[in-house]
Amino acid sequence: MITRNGRSTNQALLTTNKQTLETRVAQQYERMQSLNATVDMVPALGTVEKSKITEYKDVRAYILFRRPAQIRLIGLYPVVRNKAFDMVSEGPTFRLYIPARNRFITGRNEITVASQNKLENLRPQHFLDALIVKPVQPDERSLLINLTDESNAQYILGLVRAGGDSDLRLSRSVWFDRLTLQMTRQLIFDSEGNILTDARYSQWQNYDGVPFPKHIEINRPRDEYAVVITVVKMDINKGVSDDKFVLEQPEGSQLQVVGEKTASAPPAQKAPVRKK
Repeated sequence: MITRNGRSTNQALLTTNKQTLETRVAQQYERMQSLNATVDMVPALGTVEKSKITEYKDVRAYILFRRPAQIRLIGLYPVVRNKAFDMVSEGPTFRLYIPARNRFITGRNEITVASQNKLENLRPQHFLDALIVKPVQPDERSLLINLTDESNAQYILGLVRAGGDSDLRLSRSVWFDRLTLQMTRQLIFDSEGNILTDARYSQWQNYDGVPFPKHIEINRPRDEYAVVITVVKMDINKGVSDDKFVLEQPEGSQLQVVGEKTASAPPAQKAPVRKK
C-alpha cells in the first residue's frame, strides 16, 4: 500500500511523457469555449505574514466566460445576498464595481500599486488565468519533472521563457496527479521567480461532457487575497451573450482609474443658464 498526499491506495502510478501532458492541457483549453457557473466562494483578504486574515463565508458568486478572454464575476454577500462586487474583463483592461464603497475602478489588469482595501485588488484576469489553464505558449519552452517520493506522486510541467538578458526564467508550472494524470495545481511566476498565482484543483467532474474541477483554491500572495471556489452549477459551451460582459459605471459612483491616488467624483452637471 502506497500513501500519496495523505491518501492510501493500491492503485498503480501512471507513467507518461512531456508531450502527452502538453496535449492534455491543450485539449482541456480547446474544449472550454464558454461557461456559466454558479459557485460558493470563500474570499480571504490579508496574509499569514502580516497575521491578519479576514474570511467572508457563504459568498454566492456567478462566473461567466467566453473565448478568447472575456470573463465576468459577480459576488453576493452572505444571507442578504446584496452585491459585494461586480467585475469584468475582455482582455488587458478590467472594470470593477464595489457597491459598499460606491466605487467604480477601471484600468489595466496588472497591479502596479496594491490597494490597502484588499477587495480592490481583485482582478478578473487573475481568475481567468487560474480557471482556464493555457496551453504551452509560442514563447514558452517546457521541461518535465517527476516528483515522486514517500508523500508525493506528481508530474510537473515546467514552462520557461527567455528574458531580455537571454536567461531562462520560469513562467509557470502545471502539476499532474500520477494516479489520474489530472491537473492538480498551477503556479504562475513573475520575472523574478516570485509566485503571482497559486491555483489548486480537485474533485474533477464532467459538466456537459467536459471535465472541470469542482473545487478550486486560488492564492495571490502579493495581492494579499485568496479565494476558495466550489462549483454549485455549471453549464459549459452553451453560449454566453454579448450583454453579459457589459458593465457600465453606475450613476453617482466614484470613478478611480488604476494608478491614480484618489477617486474622482462623478462629472458635475452644468448649471442651468438663466434667461434675462
